[in-house]
Amino acid sequence: MRSSGSPRAGRRRPALRATAAALSLAAAAVLAGCASADTTPQASSSKPAAFEPAAQKDGSQITVWTDSTRLPSVQAYQKAHPDVKMKIVTYDGGADGSTYLQSKVQLFDRTGSGWPDVVFGSPTDVTWASEPTRPGARAFAAPLDDKLVPPSTLAGFAKGSLTPCRFNGHTYCLRNDIAQVVLWYNKSLMDKWGYQVPTTWEDYEALGKRVAREHPGYLVGSIGDTNSHESYFWSTRCPAFDLVEPDTLRTDLQDPHCTRTAKLLDALISAKAVTTKGFFSQGFAKDSGSKVLMAYGPSWYGQYLFKAAFHAPAKQIAAAPPLTWKGDPTVSTGNVGGGVWMVSSHSANLKASTDLVTWLTTSDQNQASAPTYPAYTKAAQAWLANPANSGYFADDVSEAFRQAANAVWTGWSNTRFSDATAWSSVVLPALTAGRTLTSALPAWQKEIANEAKAHGYKVIVP
Repeated sequence: MRSSGSPRAGRRRPALRATAAALSLAAAAVLAGCASADTTPQASSSKPAAFEPAAQKDGSQITVWTDSTRLPSVQAYQKAHPDVKMKIVTYDGGADGSTYLQSKVQLFDRTGSGWPDVVFGSPTDVTWASEPTRPGARAFAAPLDDKLVPPSTLAGFAKGSLTPCRFNGHTYCLRNDIAQVVLWYNKSLMDKWGYQVPTTWEDYEALGKRVAREHPGYLVGSIGDTNSHESYFWSTRCPAFDLVEPDTLRTDLQDPHCTRTAKLLDALISAKAVTTKGFFSQGFAKDSGSKVLMAYGPSWYGQYLFKAAFHAPAKQIAAAPPLTWKGDPTVSTGNVGGGVWMVSSHSANLKASTDLVTWLTTSDQNQASAPTYPAYTKAAQAWLANPANSGYFADDVSEAFRQAANAVWTGWSNTRFSDATAWSSVVLPALTAGRTLTSALPAWQKEIANEAKAHGYKVIVP
């Protein structure tokens, strides 16, 4: 990760000189899964032994590894706490599927020294950091719920946001930010054309077909980016990545939650209301950015897609809560990004290390001006109150953001491999070739299963 926010690392497709910076920001705003450096990590469904801290030395220097986006926050903490001795190192933070952190930890485990005290990373990093990298080694990440972070603090994070941090009954990270999916729309055009903002998937489909008839060329969505499946299939509770046990993955893309989503999108693709081109693909912003009427996507779309990439004027774009299916009142949504902070189990100054990650993730002082939506509920309120995060929009986005933040479906599990790889290697080429999403589901499922097996999982395919 080299620039900003929390859109998933690796989404860098600089299309035009005018939008390259925006695309880089959006790429950084999506921080999540990276591939494992060791394709056969130790997996266990049993609880680990009780945490035994390394020998503690109060006042000792802590080493902090951060990406460039979070660097100013770490520096701000150092400035506000001059008594804390810190060595700050900038690295990619898990961007672009980097395995740098895991490879270095494996090296430090072999040599017996060198571990950083605090690291910023992706949720996928936690899957290996919560377990020993080899027999005889201790897990890199310290269990923060074991006398390090108070239960009251952990309870203050948005519902489900710490799920990617939890393994074998312990919490190994604090979530920096989340990227809950909402329905973005151009309020100016919706009002002008007399359209009602949909609240159900059925209404979304009907409106999309109407838009295609009445205003050809305008779009209500895209499935062409490498994270599009997280907006649609995660939001509709499709069990593509369901860890039924820590070492067992169930993937079932013939589940009705998956097939009805594919069928709906196929209908909108056929009507030319949903594009198979990515919002962040080369030339899209210039050619079609002004014709995006709606977009089902993460909370960072407002600032990084509509404002920075599409250059939509202020007071046009608004956000609505996640969609539901008729007859199914369950509100659920996906998540497209979000980074984490971990404390090393090897740290000789757990107090300073834990204080730092707690401040970074929960402090209003830090999070009110963060690039993307904080996972800590109270800090999120301060973020929403900051005009820099809300003044651009046509309406108050607070309710939509808050509702979605507590509705991210936890059935889409954090795995040792990126959920984007199979989608990008199998589904997107099929769409480019003119095939339907429905026809691509079996191949997508097979590729997920193959990846899971390669990374040491047992796989259940109904």
